[in-house]
Amino acid sequence: MNNNPWGKLTGIRPAKIATKLLGSGKSDEQVIDYFMNECGTEYNKAALALECARALIPAREAMYENGVSLYIGIPFCPSRCLYCSFVTNGTKQAARLKPAYVEALKKEIAYTAGIVEKIGCVVETVYIGGGTPTSLSSELLDDMLSSLESRFDLSRVKEFTVEAGRPDTIDEQKLLTLKKHNVDRISINPQTMNDKTLRLIGRAHSAQDIRDAMALARSCGFDDINMDVIAGLPGEDLDMFRYTLEEVEKLDPTDTTVHTMSVKRSSRLHEYLSLYDLTDGETAARMVEFAADFLSERGKRPYYMYRQKNQLGNLENVGYAKPGFASLYNLYIMEEIQTIISMGCGGVTKTVDRATDRIERIFNVKEPKDYIERLDEMLHRKDVLTGQEPNSRFRVSSWRREL
Repeated sequence: MNNNPWGKLTGIRPAKIATKLLGSGKSDEQVIDYFMNECGTEYNKAALALECARALIPAREAMYENGVSLYIGIPFCPSRCLYCSFVTNGTKQAARLKPAYVEALKKEIAYTAGIVEKIGCVVETVYIGGGTPTSLSSELLDDMLSSLESRFDLSRVKEFTVEAGRPDTIDEQKLLTLKKHNVDRISINPQTMNDKTLRLIGRAHSAQDIRDAMALARSCGFDDINMDVIAGLPGEDLDMFRYTLEEVEKLDPTDTTVHTMSVKRSSRLHEYLSLYDLTDGETAARMVEFAADFLSERGKRPYYMYRQKNQLGNLENVGYAKPGFASLYNLYIMEEIQTIISMGCGGVTKTVDRATDRIERIFNVKEPKDYIERLDEMLHRKDVLTGQEPNSRFRVSSWRREL
């Protein structure tokens, strides 16, 4: 089996290439031919890039003329997973920071809302991620979401996602709080349904807790739920991964994201690599192939993808969704077709100029304590957003004409 199925494509978003080729008038066959002959890509990967590009077209055509998306980062988790490289703060150690963090975040929300109003943009999607946002209490969640609603005009929002990724952070009151604030999409992310692996990677919950959390979310009225799984977790073979997907699909999520294991430099896994039994690249590839076939048989199609460094088998991460349930935010951020304005710890604002394809980034600090102490600096870093001609950075009409 090829140990580099993407050929020469390294550090590139393949679906973006496919989108540009389609925009230049290439047929599906010509797009696949380009990937295979010019890039050395395997046929199935070329077809995957093409399908994701095709999924992007209707979402792109329906984008608001001056739309932006909002991201809010909540850097707290019950524990840090073995493979995680994100800056997160365990619940017990960071509990004292949470109220102060939410107060600081509310100030950034207010400041950013003023900027969005000044530049005349429309909020199209909202995504609250982390960490695990539901690590906050229901009271703090309510306080933060109330601030967001009062400061931004959310009347035209098409999609509002909150990651409720860890079942050990979910309860009925939190879910009802999210519902009260018009959150219409959540993520409950098992990664695996094998209890042995859950313990190994540092998760303080069981597979049954995941099933219970899904049932609770359904009872609270959530119909659009994403679930993440990881192919190639330490110690897992193809049968274990197959079991995970089968159990996940019994819960009927609208969107299933299949990540391939990546050994990230700042993770505990990388630090203690010799202690773990890593899945080989060929097995990881078989897992990914199984997922593609299995989810397709259940009516889910790939709609977005991205690649990371040090992924097993040089593979990729792919989102599969039922018809009508593709996440707009995932499409916008992964294909870099809309400005994403980020707030909170570790947030990266990415401005997209459709006329020139120019992308610029504005970074917030990563540590909660630094974010709280340096909040004024974080606020004023966003002042650059008001320094251009009104609306010019957020227009997409020129990009539409190319297609």
